[in-house]
Amino acid sequence: MADRVTVIGWDGSPLTAAARSALGAATLVAGAAHHLALPEVPAAAERIRLGSVALAARRIAAHRGTAVVFADGDPGFFGVVRTLRAPEFGLEVEVVPAVSSVAAAFARAGMPWDDAQVVVAHRRTLRRAVNVCRAHTKVAVLTQPGAGPAELGLLLEGVHRTFVICEELGTDREQVTVVTSDKAADHSWRDPNVVIVIGGPVAPPGTAAEGGGWIAGRDPSAGPRGWALPAGTYGGGLGEGETDLLRAAQLARLGPRVGDLVWDIGCGSGAFAVEAARAGAAVIAVDRNLEACARTDAAARRFGVQMQIVHGSAPHILENLPEPDVVRVGGGGAAVVSAVADRRPQRVVAHAATRDAAELVGRDLTEHGYQVECALLQSVELDTRVWTETERSVAFLLSGLLPGRAR
Repeated sequence: MADRVTVIGWDGSPLTAAARSALGAATLVAGAAHHLALPEVPAAAERIRLGSVALAARRIAAHRGTAVVFADGDPGFFGVVRTLRAPEFGLEVEVVPAVSSVAAAFARAGMPWDDAQVVVAHRRTLRRAVNVCRAHTKVAVLTQPGAGPAELGLLLEGVHRTFVICEELGTDREQVTVVTSDKAADHSWRDPNVVIVIGGPVAPPGTAAEGGGWIAGRDPSAGPRGWALPAGTYGGGLGEGETDLLRAAQLARLGPRVGDLVWDIGCGSGAFAVEAARAGAAVIAVDRNLEACARTDAAARRFGVQMQIVHGSAPHILENLPEPDVVRVGGGGAAVVSAVADRRPQRVVAHAATRDAAELVGRDLTEHGYQVECALLQSVELDTRVWTETERSVAFLLSGLLPGRAR
């Protein structure tokens, strides 16, 4: 096992005395090519090109001597420290920190970043990173080869964003470029890079004007308290499939969260779409009625949430939409449910007014391999001044879960 492991964060500035001292005693140095080319790296030290951090950690664990590992930016922020400190390697790590590449990118752009979401994009998580960019107005994306600005732009098709692309921060080749997301695929970008993704003009309600907020990222206290808000919150006139208690059950079954893409088919007033977006998920709201699309857009603006609104009739309009994680079918019946199930989302919810319609939907989900649950929901609203019934609502709630579908 290595006698000592020092992780040096590198942001392009001259090495500190602590970093130079650790390098001077190093018998093994791991890092990217530009790290290993630094003049302070001892000529006699074993050198490892840092690709897989886990593989490098195994070699360091087997090394007898003193090891140094370089990392761009702050190595404790989405960096190598977590892997090196994993129990299977048994390494004791000292860290020489540096400015994180995210902080450097926002500094180069002249922007505050306490209100930004920060995500890592690689081939396995690229789609989820894109969903965060769909849902939030300010996102920093730490990219990797194959999951860079071009790929982000391609997957954001239909959603306008501004990209601030910071290439090779801290080097002589550092460059900051501002492009729209639809133009990002027209260029070749140098690694490593950080992409700041800026959304539309919508600001969450309650955003602090002067002095900033009190918590990094999305403020959980923005907007009204509670979920499945009553019809009056959305201006009234909600459809029969949008009652607050039915929405509450649908939200509970789907559990939308950050990184998810939610389809709301037959969005109506936008009540469900807004509440899914308030949970941090990316939302595509679909309706064949232009007035419904306009109402959904107005609701999204009122609540300060981002979503994509698509006017068209399901199931045909669904063919070119990006892959969903969870889906609410608010209209269209079994034909739309069948088209949704063909896309294999992890969870689907739908409702029906009659038992026959519910059985038809449930049978279709079962044939597609979903585990199906059905509940008859009945709610009765009372006037508490005289304790008399004012409204009664009955609906069959169907939910399908696809076994084996991750997340």
